[in-house]
Amino acid sequence: MKPSSHYLQCHGFNIHYTAWGDTSLPVVIAWHGLARTGRDFDALAEQLSADYRVICPDTIGRGLSQWSHAPKNDYSFATYARITLDLMDALHITQAHWIGTSMGGALGLVCAAALELPAFKGRIRSLVLNDIAPEISATAVDRIKAYAGQPPAFDTVPQLEAFFRQAYAPFGFQTDAQWTHLTETSTRRLPDGRVTPHYDPNITQQFFREVPEYPMWNEYDALNIPVMVMRGANSDLISPDTIQTMHTRGPGAKGLLRSEEIAGCGHAPALNVPAQWQLVMDFLKAAG
Repeated sequence: MKPSSHYLQCHGFNIHYTAWGDTSLPVVIAWHGLARTGRDFDALAEQLSADYRVICPDTIGRGLSQWSHAPKNDYSFATYARITLDLMDALHITQAHWIGTSMGGALGLVCAAALELPAFKGRIRSLVLNDIAPEISATAVDRIKAYAGQPPAFDTVPQLEAFFRQAYAPFGFQTDAQWTHLTETSTRRLPDGRVTPHYDPNITQQFFREVPEYPMWNEYDALNIPVMVMRGANSDLISPDTIQTMHTRGPGAKGLLRSEEIAGCGHAPALNVPAQWQLVMDFLKAAG
C-alpha cells in the first residue's frame, strides 16, 4: 500500500500530509521529530492502516510543508498546536490517537493537555511518546541544536545518505532499503545543485525562545488518557529517572502510563521493525 498525498491551509500555512487507510477507520495522527518529516512513519503507518486511518503531517519548515517567514515566532509549540487544531477540524477528526517521535511527542503532549487551547479537550484519545518526556536533557538539546541548525550539503544523494546513516545511527537497525527511503523522503536540492536535508535550518529557533517550552510537567499532569513512553535504551534525551518520575504523577499516578525501553536504540527508535510495531498496536488496541 502507498500513502495518498495532500495539502491543506492550516493557521495560515500550507501543510502537507500523507494519509493511510480508509476514511471510515479510527484516526491515528503520527507526528515526526524536529528535523524529520511525516514520511518517517511510512513503515508503521502501513502496518496500522488495516485498522486505522493514519495521518502523517510535515511540520512547517519541514518536508513539503510551507516554511515560515517569521521563524522566531512560528517555530514553536503554540503555532504547531494551532496548525494541528485546524488540520483536525478540516479533516473532521473529532478524536484521534497520537503517536509522536521526539518533538512530535511533545506536541502531542501540548495538544492532549489542552491547557493553552481548550478546544483540544477530549480530542486526543491516547498518546505514544517516542523517546520524549516532560523533562529533557540540556546536553542532548545542545547536540540537536548543533547538528540541526547547520545542515550539511553534499554533491550527491548517496553522500547525503552516508551522512544520515551516521547521524541517525541511534534510530536503531534499518535495512539498506530503509536508509535509502529515509534519504529520498527527506532531501532537497539547493540552488547550487547540492543536496541537503529537507528542512529550514531556522527550526532550531524553537530552542531560543524567551520563555522556554520545557519542562512540560504541567501538561503531563493534566493528562487523563492512556500514555505509553518508549525510551531508547541508549537515549541521551530522556533519563530513566525521568521515566520513574512519570510513573508517580499525572497519568502514571492514575495507572494510565506504560513504559517500554527499546534495546539497540538511542534517540529515537525508528518504529520500523515488527517488535516496535507490535508495542504500538497492542497499546492502541488496549486504549480502545
